[in-house]
Amino acid sequence: MKVEQIYTGCLAQGAYYIVSENEAAIIDPLREVSPYIARLEKDKVKLEYIFETHFHADFVSGHLDLSQKTGAPIVYGPTANPEFDAIIAGDEQIFEIGKVKIKALHTPGHTMESTTYLLIDENGKETAIFSGDTLFLGDVGRPDLAQKSASMTQEELAGLLYDSLQKKIMPLADDITVYPAHGAGSACGKNMQKETVDTLGNQKRTNYALNQPDKESFVTEVLDGLSAPPKYFGMNVAMNKSGYASFDDVMKKGKNPLSVEDFVTIAENTDALILDTRGAADFHKGFVPNSINIGVKGDFAPWVGAMIVDVNQPIILVSDAGTEEEVITRLSRVGFDNVLGYLDGSFEAWKNAGKEIDEVKRISPQQFADAFKPEDKVIDVRKIGEYSAEHINDAYHRPLAEISEWVDSIDDTEHFFLHCAGGYRSMIAASIFNARGIRNFTEVEGGFNGIKKTEKVATTDFVCQSKTL
Repeated sequence: MKVEQIYTGCLAQGAYYIVSENEAAIIDPLREVSPYIARLEKDKVKLEYIFETHFHADFVSGHLDLSQKTGAPIVYGPTANPEFDAIIAGDEQIFEIGKVKIKALHTPGHTMESTTYLLIDENGKETAIFSGDTLFLGDVGRPDLAQKSASMTQEELAGLLYDSLQKKIMPLADDITVYPAHGAGSACGKNMQKETVDTLGNQKRTNYALNQPDKESFVTEVLDGLSAPPKYFGMNVAMNKSGYASFDDVMKKGKNPLSVEDFVTIAENTDALILDTRGAADFHKGFVPNSINIGVKGDFAPWVGAMIVDVNQPIILVSDAGTEEEVITRLSRVGFDNVLGYLDGSFEAWKNAGKEIDEVKRISPQQFADAFKPEDKVIDVRKIGEYSAEHINDAYHRPLAEISEWVDSIDDTEHFFLHCAGGYRSMIAASIFNARGIRNFTEVEGGFNGIKKTEKVATTDFVCQSKTL
């Protein structure tokens, strides 16, 4: 038996590949399925089942393409109602893969169909659980996402999650391995550990949610401090439930090189958004006017989802040459399939054609420290936990994830400094400001991390972030 975790850092997502004898199963596959098919061919095994722990909100699964290419059936847990052919498992139904077995344990609470899959080895020993978004390392799945579809309050869903954990997960042996669907950085939880694999026994000891004295306390603690879910989550759920275009077709459509003139024509005559995926260090020096910068070398897909929201939004790309396929792939992982093409020759082609160029004023942390006066306005776009832990005295907190709610309140007659933790998020914000005609600001390279190292700017006392969620 072989169990492989296939972890994708930018989504903080774990897919799983299980092999026994000449048969295999895959749990929660990503959108692009060629890596899985390559593994199957290399191992000379047949894919027997594609297991889905639930209808994912934060990414588009590859279940449909993988099933179409391999003939393997898709399996969901009880109460799931997908708009395509699938096996709807009964609670405790067993599936055989080679000499091992996988038992479906219905664990509703995060969603109604949420299911944990229990792996039983060749000797009949229960060895691992693939817990989806039911149990994370250090946390449990947020119970506020499925309220509408379940016709339940978040408190009722949290109570259901408590029952699932107590009845289905906690009775299992301590030496069982926990393989969750997500790790630290995912918006599906609030307190996840950086590790991606653990024992159930250690989670019983250390996971705050598993150590509540009763259901009422569990509900209170699990719901406390939840930030609003990203607005694209509902669209991803719909795609996972109803279907989507083949990834091959999405890639073929998006890998369309556009001349400068064709790029201009699309930009001026459609509602296409110009997405510049170059790094902040290059973007600020020059970019196509009205471009939104979200660097591909970062938490790209989640920020695309949070900033653009509408998965049907037409997009034209400005990307570093040779990265176009990666960008289109990562966009598709969160359902942004409507890429119309990319600027052939990247930004250099635009510049060489003599087209108008925009810029963002950026200074180093040391330059900021030397110029900063206590009366200067500073906007900090980090998350609430980061800001609460430590920030520049009197800095305004304006989270990037909520920029659509506060950007119109910016007074462009008053200069302000802009920063995040390291410069990635603040350049996203800067590009949005520029596109809206807000230009009286200076962005700080290296963000708060760099500013703090100068030891010249007064900040609040540090508070451990784990206490500020």
